[in-house]
Amino acid sequence: MLLTTLPRRLASSLTSVALTLLGLVVLTFVIGRVVPIDPVLAIVGDKASKEVYDRVFVELGRDQPVYVQFFTYLWKLLHGDFGQSFITSRPVLIDLLDFFPATLELATFGLLIGVVTGIPAGVIAAYYHGKWPDHLIRVFALIGYSVPVFWLGLVGLFVLYFKLDWVSGPGQLDIFFQGVVPRHTGSILIDSAIAGDWDVFSNAMSHMILPASLLGYYSLAYIGRMTRSFMLDQLNREYVLTARLKGATEFEVVARHALRNAAIPLVTIVALSYGSLLEGSVLVETIFSWPGIGNYLASSLFRADMNAVLGGTFVVGAMFVFLNMLSDVLYNLLDPRMDGGRS
Repeated sequence: MLLTTLPRRLASSLTSVALTLLGLVVLTFVIGRVVPIDPVLAIVGDKASKEVYDRVFVELGRDQPVYVQFFTYLWKLLHGDFGQSFITSRPVLIDLLDFFPATLELATFGLLIGVVTGIPAGVIAAYYHGKWPDHLIRVFALIGYSVPVFWLGLVGLFVLYFKLDWVSGPGQLDIFFQGVVPRHTGSILIDSAIAGDWDVFSNAMSHMILPASLLGYYSLAYIGRMTRSFMLDQLNREYVLTARLKGATEFEVVARHALRNAAIPLVTIVALSYGSLLEGSVLVETIFSWPGIGNYLASSLFRADMNAVLGGTFVVGAMFVFLNMLSDVLYNLLDPRMDGGRS
């Protein structure tokens, strides 16, 4: 049954993804036209002559009707052409490929921290529902979900780096370790491990701890709250009572029965959390001078490099859409009862 319906589900998901990406293209195009930034002026500078301004204006296609500009923009995107960054003088796609591994590395560590701590916290909160462990975990999660991430980052840098010197400061490496290991994957941890340079690996981990923990705390808050909700639903089911009546231990009831069923919707939550971390890394990377897409987007925005901003926005949005589709597919694979949203 699953094998016969899976192609139809995949086709439905791909159609939904295509329409969402088209909406994302329209959104980024509109953003590029309504923001109060003149991309021509940003390129030529405010001291350029009118002849130079007009020439660049025509080269960018700004003299064409808006619908022609949109289809030109769409055609370029379909061919992986995000334009040229006037800051780096390179294609935006090349810049994004350079910066993306650092963002992926940071978000992955943040997600691992969130999953490893958030799921047990949610299970404990649900099991001790209404008691002090539940209240303590809920308050802790609420703080992580409501306090601005930039404020936590600045406090973490001041206390853990500047005052206590427990972790390394901003950046991905100390300056004397930069450029030591050759770049293969773009992930400094993987590249240093491949090179067998464990001093660089240790230094990179020391720089990773604080920003990844910050993202992990944000992820913990979301995953923990949702785990608690799913577990409460499962612990109140009749099969749990039946398992207890048959003599199952509390560990077996929680781990083998309730958590096993709650894990299915958690797949979607973890995937969405990963997408949120990729999007939310903009502020964290800016605070910690992390050489990822978030930092690239922020610096491009401050210097009005709209090709870079729109290209980065599209890539991050596309990643979120892809993760969302992947979570739907995994959800259907794990729970064959689901058929296009119908149970």
